[in-house]
Amino acid sequence: MRTEGDAWDINTGVGSTALFVAAARALAAREAEPLAVDPFAEVFVRAAGPEWAELLDGTAPGHPLREPGFGPAFVTFQAARTEYFDDYFHAAIAAGVRQIVLLAAGLDARAYRLPWPDGTVVYELDRAPVLRFKRETLAANGDKPRAERREVVVDLREDWPKALRGSGFDPAAPTAWLVEGLLPYLPAVAVDRLYADIEAISAPGSRVAIEQMDPLPDQVHAALLARPNAVANSPADWARLIYNERRGDAADWFTAHGWRAERIGLVDYLAARGRGPGDRPDGDQPPVSALVSLVTAIHP
Repeated sequence: MRTEGDAWDINTGVGSTALFVAAARALAAREAEPLAVDPFAEVFVRAAGPEWAELLDGTAPGHPLREPGFGPAFVTFQAARTEYFDDYFHAAIAAGVRQIVLLAAGLDARAYRLPWPDGTVVYELDRAPVLRFKRETLAANGDKPRAERREVVVDLREDWPKALRGSGFDPAAPTAWLVEGLLPYLPAVAVDRLYADIEAISAPGSRVAIEQMDPLPDQVHAALLARPNAVANSPADWARLIYNERRGDAADWFTAHGWRAERIGLVDYLAARGRGPGDRPDGDQPPVSALVSLVTAIHP
């Protein structure tokens, strides 16, 4: 379970979820008509060790991403949100935004794979071991970022705006913020503070994209926590890492602060692309994707 001030690296705790997400993106890219292709996801997974490589090679049938009713739905979920946020950044580029901030960057490789115009600076905020693993893995693979990439080593429970400004961030310039795969790992009170911190240093023309998730039904969360001998990154392990609390709606929060916001449920987003949400993870319970919505807000 989470504790105040807990720490992690790429193989433990919250940090290990970045590998789990990368593995899902790598599997999603192999589909006949993938929603999104991240060629760096497989690089990360194979660098993480043989047990992860075996997952991609089909020799790890017991891995959670091969778990019936969980893996396929999670892979679809990750592919959809990847496409949504990629499109968000393409729109930001077209609008002339050249300052990008990835909060809890994890193994997000967009600095390396999106077509950033000259002059773009991508700030990646995360803990040192996670950022180091990403940097060293891609350097060893011969990959270079396509924008100026600045690592900001900070825990988002600390004064991250101060750390960001100390790395050269310009509050007077429009910014495209990304909050992907972060909110479940923050208590509700910290989410409101995160939004306020973003709003406080966003110039007109800034925008933010957010993935938000409703809490798991109490009976589902309790059942996951009760599973014995949870392995790393299993559904039960994930249930121990999140704060299963109801948070305020991001679109409502930013609208109340003068931003133009829009929201779409992930299931609706998938349906618009002719895709279903995947298998149900717990009998008649809806897949996690049914709890997820994607929000974009623009500061006029």
